[in-house]
Amino acid sequence: METETYTEEHKLKIVEEMLRAIGEDPNREGLKGTPERVVRMWKEIFRGYDKEQLPKVTVFNNGSDGVVYDQMINDDGTFYSQCEHHVIPFSGKYYFAYIPNTKGKILGLSKVARVVDYFSAKLQIQERLTHQIVKHIWNEISVGEYGPIGMGLVMEGEHLCKTMRGVKKKGKMRTTVLYGAFKNEPETRQEFLDWVNSNRT
Repeated sequence: METETYTEEHKLKIVEEMLRAIGEDPNREGLKGTPERVVRMWKEIFRGYDKEQLPKVTVFNNGSDGVVYDQMINDDGTFYSQCEHHVIPFSGKYYFAYIPNTKGKILGLSKVARVVDYFSAKLQIQERLTHQIVKHIWNEISVGEYGPIGMGLVMEGEHLCKTMRGVKKKGKMRTTVLYGAFKNEPETRQEFLDWVNSNRT
């Protein structure tokens, strides 16, 4: 289903109506310019709907620099997204790792953060977000029969829809997606999860 295309003027009117709907006066001094700021913000934090901004995942031939790598490669960072149920933020840390195939590709690791950011930049649930990130990176790095040996992602997020409303309880949601050896080999899975737990803050 195609979404309707909105003009900038239409978007500004939507924000003005939202302000009125919560009991505000969009014409009062403190809110002058707020519709414009909100529309600019939407372009940034919801860029995940723009397929042209999907980052290219850079890969390199394993061994192209004279070193064939066959051990676990890890990366972690932060993420920010928006709950699709209440349209308020959830954010936290991600923990990613993979084991490259000796005949396959090595991932340009800085791209992990870009992929995380892209799929986070839309209305999400954390469970789907975790799956989308791993599936996309796995597909991008897989070449014929020489895909990665394994891949895993853990995301821990604090959801403001739980913290600031409703039950009003602090806490983090943890979601995990495991592919290949990370799912099927207990020792590999435990190595990954031990690293995740040792880096939690």
